[in-house]
Amino acid sequence: MRLCGATHDRKNYLFVGDVEAGKSIAGLYTLVSTCEARGSNPFAYLADVIPRVQDHPKRRLDELLRGPWARARADA
Repeated sequence: MRLCGATHDRKNYLFVGDVEAGKSIAGLYTLVSTCEARGSNPFAYLADVIPRVQDHPKRRLDELLRGPWARARADA
């Protein structure tokens, strides 16, 4: 998965609908960019974490961050 540069995306974000949608897109873009920068597959990360995040214990949400998630996958 390869994302276009931020300059190209700025124009696209003019049409997200409202401020909250823009914040959601920005959060998703940040997650994907972080995965790519750290050498993780963003699709695999999101496909694994999104279904689990709602039922995961709140005190252990840090386990779902990209770093701990990647270490746990490497250990398995």
